[in-house]
Amino acid sequence: MVKVEDYELPDELHYWKDHSWARVEDNLVRVGIADLMQANMGKLLFISLRKPKTKVEQGKPIGSLETGKWVGTVKAPVSGTIVEVNEELKKNPKLVHEDPYGRGWMVIIEPEKLEEDLKALYHGDPAVGWYKAEIKKWAKR
Repeated sequence: MVKVEDYELPDELHYWKDHSWARVEDNLVRVGIADLMQANMGKLLFISLRKPKTKVEQGKPIGSLETGKWVGTVKAPVSGTIVEVNEELKKNPKLVHEDPYGRGWMVIIEPEKLEEDLKALYHGDPAVGWYKAEIKKWAKR
């Protein structure tokens, strides 16, 4: 786990530019949102996620998030088919704030072109540099 200022950035994860993360687990990819996003979007009131068996493309929405002052989307870090949705988030969306890299995960995707998709994600040292730049951007909001 890497700490970048006040935010956690698990080093085993891959990050999409819109703050979703991907954890490769055998032939599947678990997806959620990064600590920086959950900490700055306000209290999450509602989550809507696409259903299992839905095909998704990298960079396209897999769901939406709603706070008292903001509505936004969660983008797929990889292309493939959603095979599981974290149903617990429907009744307990605060899990995204409490444990964004654990119990706050959103969907599991069976990837179609994992190796190709991973090349477009931040990982390791490039992820840290990207995160530092993103923290500066969010501070200006």
